[in-house]
Amino acid sequence: MARAFAIVAESMGDMQAREALLDRAMGPKRRKKSSEKLRRGRRPSEGLAFVARDPSGAVVGSVRLWDVTLGEGGPAALLLGPLAVEPAMKSGGIGSALMRHAIAEAARLGHGAILLVGDAPYYGRFGFSADRTGSLAMPGPYERHRLLALELTEGVLDGAKGTIKAAGRKVKALDFIA
Repeated sequence: MARAFAIVAESMGDMQAREALLDRAMGPKRRKKSSEKLRRGRRPSEGLAFVARDPSGAVVGSVRLWDVTLGEGGPAALLLGPLAVEPAMKSGGIGSALMRHAIAEAARLGHGAILLVGDAPYYGRFGFSADRTGSLAMPGPYERHRLLALELTEGVLDGAKGTIKAAGRKVKALDFIA
């Protein structure tokens, strides 16, 4: 039986619940990933951070998209991640719903492409592939075949090359005061 959940914009009040969820779903090594280097010290792209809530209001899923630049002076894009679902609720459609919602919102806001580091069999069903990422690199260790992209605007990744760089809004000290 599928459990009920709602996808909503992440709020400042979700920070502790989201971090605890990420620890449960991904473990402590999540902070050492190359993708994390691009997120550190940055805020998610405006309007592109979402949580899934169960009927009690608890955070049971999370996804964020981050502003990046593809290479030196290259086009702007988004980096998706992390996508996390409460371990006891995996295979209940929450991750898929979060993905579809995030992709639709990114397209609605006019973004041209989304990149991520993940499993092609899972993310392929949303249109992601490694076909357009061969000339791109992450800043740090990663498995090349796991760098995937989805063009929201056809051709936006034409000629994109180089190391993916963080862009967008930086975190301010006041962001951490509750």
